[in-house]
Amino acid sequence: MEYQEKNISNRKMEIANRFLSVLDKHLVELKTGQVEKSLELNEIAELLHIVPNHMSDTVSEVLGKSPCEIYENKLVEISKEMLENSTNSINEIARTLDYDPSNFTKFFKRFVGLTPTQYRKSKTEDFTI
Repeated sequence: MEYQEKNISNRKMEIANRFLSVLDKHLVELKTGQVEKSLELNEIAELLHIVPNHMSDTVSEVLGKSPCEIYENKLVEISKEMLENSTNSINEIARTLDYDPSNFTKFFKRFVGLTPTQYRKSKTEDFTI
């Protein structure tokens, strides 16, 4: 209903939903080690059979966030989950998510305000209190 109020076409909603579906499937595959490389946004657009600018404009219009923002937010959530529920080292988690460990730390801190080590420690302290 909210989409109809904004006069967003069914085709645009379909593109946004397909983007989310492809992205979610890819992130599950990345997290579980089924793939080793992150997809670039232009590769996702290619899978959707549309040009990257059209995908970006459509996703932004329908979802209110750019594809990049959505991708990064989902990566942060997966990172948090892995840090909380895995005994893998931070370097292993970074590599699983196709990050160089030092870049992963910068990426994570930019979004969360804590390094992965600080975040993990804060979550384990929550359980021991």
